[in-house]
Amino acid sequence: MELLIVMMAGLGLMMFFAVRKQKKEMQAQHQLQDSLSEGDRVRTTSGLEGVIVDASDDTKIELEIADGVVTTWLRPAVREKIEIDEDEVDEDVDETDEDVDTTDTTDSDEDDTNERGGAQVAPPLEHKGK
Repeated sequence: MELLIVMMAGLGLMMFFAVRKQKKEMQAQHQLQDSLSEGDRVRTTSGLEGVIVDASDDTKIELEIADGVVTTWLRPAVREKIEIDEDEVDEDVDETDEDVDTTDTTDSDEDDTNERGGAQVAPPLEHKGK
């Protein structure tokens, strides 16, 4: 009988902590959705990143996922805000400028290979007839 009481108490504690954690997560998600505003960079539950261009609706937001491409999403689909560090953006731009090489070093054989889907194909074998 005592073992049953201890097991029930343990089960009750586990349920209490599980519900408490779930409530905290729901509250944090609700606060995130309420704090969304235009210009925020966000990531959706499907992993798509974009910038909020319209957050005036209570249930929907509009994300710009590429230049001129705007999609409509439900607010609960936003998983997190993405904080962009300005120093990292400047460093990435500088590195990209250095990596760009405008010289053309391809051979004509390579161009033929790329036109055929990128795989190299051996020339046909010559068969000598009997």
